[in-house]
Amino acid sequence: MKALQIVLADDHAVVREGLKALINAQSDMNVIGEASNGRAAWQLAVDARPDVVVMDVTMPELGGAEATELIHRDCPEVRVLALTVHEMEGYLRRLMAAGAAGYLPKRAAADELVNAIRTVAAGGICIDARMAVEAVVSSAVSKARDLSPEVHLTEREIEVVKSLARGHINREIANQLDLSIKTIEVHKARALEKLGLRSRAELVEYALQHGWLNSE
Repeated sequence: MKALQIVLADDHAVVREGLKALINAQSDMNVIGEASNGRAAWQLAVDARPDVVVMDVTMPELGGAEATELIHRDCPEVRVLALTVHEMEGYLRRLMAAGAAGYLPKRAAADELVNAIRTVAAGGICIDARMAVEAVVSSAVSKARDLSPEVHLTEREIEVVKSLARGHINREIANQLDLSIKTIEVHKARALEKLGLRSRAELVEYALQHGWLNSE
């Protein structure tokens, strides 16, 4: 099996060295590049097309969120896992809205980081449990209460919404469900309208509340 190709983006060389040692110690992972600023991280992602970019949030030239947004735009198949000291809800929301597939604090254990890399590389979303709960409690719960209990999604709409919340793009979902991209867009638009949601960040929050990101 081909090893996962990883790019590390952090403006602290010591942090990159530690992460590199940990990741390269895994039999299924290989660090293929390092970046000390957001612009370099974006360029590396475009040039090398790794499976995962482990991205610090606060970096020079381009911040982690801005770099993530560019990566998601230019090479959406590349997954971004934010690894940061910032544990405030606003940072989580900004990174997820930018297209990040995961958000972990730097206090996370080594095995948590390794598992998170594997999860996002496989197409899943990984958010630190404590941070996810705080985000949901602060805002998503109130939004959920505003949703009518009579809202009903079709089975296909639910499949599409779950895939979107896990970070998949329309083309990937179309291939998975053997449908056209246009059909996926129609299902997405109808589902989001029924749920009263407007952004990907809100969609992730809704999915977290309903346990959709933990389901198969």
